[in-house]
Amino acid sequence: MKRSLLWFRRDLRIADNPAFSAAARAERLLPLYILDETAGGASRWWLHHSLAGLQHSLARRGLALVLKRGDPAEILPRLVREHGLDAVLWNRVYEPARAHEDAALEAALSKKHCAVRTFRGALLLEPGEVATAQGGPYKVFTAYWRACFRRLHQHPPEVAAAVAPAKPVAGVHSERLEDWGLLPRNPDRAVRFGESGRPGEVGAQARWQAFVDRDLAGYADGRDQPAAAVTSRLSAHLHFGEISVGAIWRDAIRAVDERPAQAADVEKFLSELGWREFSHYLLHHFPDMTHAPFQKQFQAFPWRRDDAALARWRRGITGYPLVDAGMRELWATGTMHNRVRMVCASFLTKHLLLHWREGADWFMDTLVDADLANNTAGWQWVAGCGADAAPYFRIFNPLLQAKKFDPQGDYVRRWVHDLSSGSYPPPMVEHRAARERALQAYRAMRDNAR
Repeated sequence: MKRSLLWFRRDLRIADNPAFSAAARAERLLPLYILDETAGGASRWWLHHSLAGLQHSLARRGLALVLKRGDPAEILPRLVREHGLDAVLWNRVYEPARAHEDAALEAALSKKHCAVRTFRGALLLEPGEVATAQGGPYKVFTAYWRACFRRLHQHPPEVAAAVAPAKPVAGVHSERLEDWGLLPRNPDRAVRFGESGRPGEVGAQARWQAFVDRDLAGYADGRDQPAAAVTSRLSAHLHFGEISVGAIWRDAIRAVDERPAQAADVEKFLSELGWREFSHYLLHHFPDMTHAPFQKQFQAFPWRRDDAALARWRRGITGYPLVDAGMRELWATGTMHNRVRMVCASFLTKHLLLHWREGADWFMDTLVDADLANNTAGWQWVAGCGADAAPYFRIFNPLLQAKKFDPQGDYVRRWVHDLSSGSYPPPMVEHRAARERALQAYRAMRDNAR
């Protein structure tokens, strides 16, 4: 390759980046990022800072990140033509619509006699690499992850070699990051977003190292306690590809060898990576999951429509302190503890009987780590209509969940300041009545599906 274009996407890093490693071997290199217009408000904040970090990293290597806004199917062929490029490289993404567009783009570029090379830079395994004995996709996580584990031990993720980068392709116009308006217009909206982590490759590596050194010990038990700083807080870094999931896998396996007493903690952490893989795997094989229930019988579920109830849930004024703490944390910081996410999602879909898509849409707009596959699979799982889903009769009691996982009330007090002021609202629904209503709705669904 003499003159190559590297299309950055969900891989905003230099280290252990297979597409960058290959592209940097060219004589001239054009690094490109095309704005993802589908990103929600909170994740756009993260994206802005992540791109700024990538610009800095590339500048240190004598390269400038070219920013473009528009349709990749128009932008990439035009850049190839205008700058005499002979190769385009990128790391694959797996959302069904994007994968379809990529296939069409690859075919179009090939017709222009431009080589296209794509790489696995976002997942441990390709969605098509793992199948049941019958050749179909797995629908149960434990069986899927067992098969993945075997494959990964036999063929561990390879390290993308570090290479000296090529010289830049000169004369390419770039838009300005500041002109994209990715940061919220209301400064108060993002004033605490930084609490969810430091965007960019440097921040990702620092967060991972801190987790391995300090928080990994006790992860298996402590990860369910929202007041404790035990979770990895890597989800946004992984979504934007600021750190290699392969590098995380290798480091975690190494930690077991060096600290065997932490084997249970590492195993639990790796299973969480497995759920991330499983979510992308499911969306690849069942692309209509974004809008339709995985379990078809749920097409008959009698979801309610109640805009006032939805608004109270979004604002964190349901009258259940743990739910409200989670929703207020989400709005303030762009993130929410995983245990609390499950409680909040269960409350919306089972206490209020509001459609899981209402919650999924809200999370996609308010989470800095908003990821279509993870978000969709997680919401369907909690609602009971997803793959390997929680049983329909599992309805979290928000009060008991708080007593079990936030026994001292530290997490709730951090976010629900009006709890003892007399202005805190009463519960918008009574738990026992809401639970019975939900069970009746599930029974009606089963009867209608027969």
